Amino acid sequence: MWRTRQVGSSGLAAACAPIRPTRESLIHPIFGVHLMFSPKKHVEIYDTTLRDGSQLEGISFTVEDKLKIARQLDRLGVHYIEGGWPGANPKDDEFFRRAATELDLKNSTFVAFGSTRRPRGKIDQDQTLQNLISAGTKAVCIVGKCWDYHVTEALRVELEEGVAMVRDSVEFLVANGLEVMYDAEHVFDGYKHNPEFSMQVLEAAAVAGASRLVLCDTNGGSLPSQVRDTVGSIVDYFGGDVGIGVHLHDDTGCGVANALAGVEGGAVQVQGTINGYGERTGNCNLVPIIGNLTLKMGIETIPAENMVHLTSVANQVAEIANFTPDPQQPYVGASAFAHKAGLHTSAIARRPDAYEHIDPAQVGNQARFVVSEMAGKAGIEIRAKEIGIELDPAATSEVIDILKRLEHEGYQFEVADASLELLLRGAAGWKQPFFELESFRISTQHRSGSNARAWNDIAVEMETEATVKLRVAGDRIAAIGEGNGPVDALHEALHVAIGSLYPAFDGIALTDYKVRVLDTSAGTEAVTRVLIDMSNGSEQWTTIGVSENIVEASWQALVDGIVYGLLHAPTG
Repeated sequence: MWRTRQVGSSGLAAACAPIRPTRESLIHPIFGVHLMFSPKKHVEIYDTTLRDGSQLEGISFTVEDKLKIARQLDRLGVHYIEGGWPGANPKDDEFFRRAATELDLKNSTFVAFGSTRRPRGKIDQDQTLQNLISAGTKAVCIVGKCWDYHVTEALRVELEEGVAMVRDSVEFLVANGLEVMYDAEHVFDGYKHNPEFSMQVLEAAAVAGASRLVLCDTNGGSLPSQVRDTVGSIVDYFGGDVGIGVHLHDDTGCGVANALAGVEGGAVQVQGTINGYGERTGNCNLVPIIGNLTLKMGIETIPAENMVHLTSVANQVAEIANFTPDPQQPYVGASAFAHKAGLHTSAIARRPDAYEHIDPAQVGNQARFVVSEMAGKAGIEIRAKEIGIELDPAATSEVIDILKRLEHEGYQFEVADASLELLLRGAAGWKQPFFELESFRISTQHRSGSNARAWNDIAVEMETEATVKLRVAGDRIAAIGEGNGPVDALHEALHVAIGSLYPAFDGIALTDYKVRVLDTSAGTEAVTRVLIDMSNGSEQWTTIGVSENIVEASWQALVDGIVYGLLHAPTG
């Protein structure tokens, strides 16, 4: 057993040699014997979204947010949920207090995070370690230096003290009845420059009772081959007596690849975040990692029956973080199984497994057939069938011609399903019954105000007023609305005009508004594309408008959004 043998500096140097034997037959770096390797069949998923994820620029989780995310992670079935750093700030203190009574975890183990004792400090008086004990979790994870450069330059202590800080801290926490995992900070850089010291730190943590030695690529600069080789050599050295994990960042864009390489090297735990949230460019993204390990490599991660929650959990966490879910995210993105194939659409409809790398239902996602100027007859027919309408051959050909013309003008229906549905319904002979526009007018008034702008001491208040004239069931209605800009004013004028006639209008909310200039070289005469997102609380949809006049483009998208919302208004 490695824990009982005496290893001097020369032995450690040999053990740390940067070799990478084949995985079928390993040669032990010290004893020279052949060891047979079988790939790991089970890998623990350790989520750090509540700590690392909160360090992403633009994210600020409230305590309530953290409780909601923890419940989602437990629903997904990750093995460990790292809650944060008790004692670091009032928010984390409140979170750990509330978690003790409000989190009823069914699948996951709650973990408190901290650091090793202070340099040359007394172990039983270290406040960080006391906070970990007081957090009330069954498991803790502590981070400590594993690169000699950081010990001598950042901590400014001797290497022996750097080793002792890790050993003493692990030993103290284990003696207090806690499962202890050790995050070996900067270990990939440390192992590269001084492998002997890095191995001394890791062995000290293991001997002290750490259940996991987690190898951290703290600055995110490693590449997959380095991760695989380093993990493999360390796994070989410890021989299975302690589990090796990996904690990876995405500064080179290799976070997910590095995690898979770490598992290939023998890691039994992967630490990361949902959607890859984290400081700088983010942490390794657990969503594709879980998908790849489980569905591609045949390695058990979360419970198999929970894989269907992957998409919804990723989206829920994004919403709580107040981020738009990434439509291109592998496995779970809205576009992950969206087909804009034209010629291949009919073949995809017959045999989706010929064009999709997995069945999207396995991760709770679904295939979509995106209609664009590339779409052929089959694509139009499939989309119409999904909506529940039938198009005759002449109408289908007409839709194809209209799509090609409109997309040439700047429309992009693949991102505006609601406008596309209305177009298809119109081709089938449907006419929206809610209202008919006669005219609208926008007026904006600038007035001096009392709140001066700092850079020129001139205060300007703007008032926008919209007048709409409509025909509804033969009656002529005129209404005025005021708002914060043209779109808001038009929305208010429509509400005044027809809100009492269609109660569902009250539940339709504009949630996002995007403008893109399509031809910047045309200056102020450029064509603009407007996308509007709306929601009724249970469904979300997107509409589009295109015009040289931004108000006209906005009106097109706004009307489509309201018509779609009224058409699909919840009943009962």
